Order: sequence, then structure tokens, then C-alpha cells
Amino acid sequence: MSRLDINIRRLKAQRACLNAAARAVQDMPGLALELGLGNGRTFDHLREILPAREIFVFDREVAAHPDCIPDDAHMILGRFQETLPRAAERFAGQAALVHADFGSAKPDRDAALAAFIAEFLPILLRPGGLVAADRDVRFAKAEPVPLPDGVEPGVYFMYRRAP
Repeated sequence: MSRLDINIRRLKAQRACLNAAARAVQDMPGLALELGLGNGRTFDHLREILPAREIFVFDREVAAHPDCIPDDAHMILGRFQETLPRAAERFAGQAALVHADFGSAKPDRDAALAAFIAEFLPILLRPGGLVAADRDVRFAKAEPVPLPDGVEPGVYFMYRRAP
């Protein structure tokens, strides 16, 4: 499979998982967290599918399209290792949805970062809250969520925080 086809498959899976997650939490109070702004595509999509939900975005730096940058109050800058511990205190039990898109071409780095992020998910998520991620961030109290039709296992991951 070409790199282009791999990217298209991942983006289709990402959209399908985000749309399914948004439907699943539509009646659940709470905020959304976007771990990884990148160029802002998924943040922009989250604003569209969760129009009434407050969304906080985390990244090391802002490199997104100007139309896809959250305001200063909702943009949390710094490495996840610095920002997630503070976010866990600030947002404990408030997230209905966490989207984590941090993968790279470095499997060892990604696995270490996934394990780090996974430590904070049961703290950030409210009971029943969902996480969708491009890497396996299985966490304590995680219940696997069936992937939407057409999403191949291992391309994207979804978990619900058990009560």
C-alpha cells in the first residue's frame, strides 16, 4: 500500500471515529480535548460536529492554518509531558471526548507517548466518556468501543471510560 493510500485510509478512519464518538457523547455533558493540533484539520472538524461543546487543544507549537487555531483561552501550549499533568488537575472528570492524534514515523517514540497519555485518560474522562486515537492508548478502566463500519482494526482506536 502506498504512503498516500495509507494516509487516506487513516484520515477516513479518523473522520468515521470522530463522527461516531460525537454521536455517542451528544447527550453527555462535558468538554472535548484535542491532543495534537497539527495543521488544525481535526480541530476544525470537531468544531463542526460538536458546535456547542467547549474544546481545548494541546500542542507544542501552533503551526495550523489560521482559520483552524483555537483562541488563546483554549490553546494549551507545551509538551504533553508538561501540559497533561496540569490538565489532569484542571479538567479532572470533565472530558466527554478526548481525541489524540500524535503519531509519527517513530514507533518507539509513539509507544512511549501513548503510554504516557494513557496514564491521564482515566483522570480526564468522565465515566462513559470516549477517546479516539491514532495510536493504541489503552488505559486503566478502558472498555474497547467497536470501530465504525469500514475502519480496520489497528488503523484507529476507540475506548470508553468505564464507571
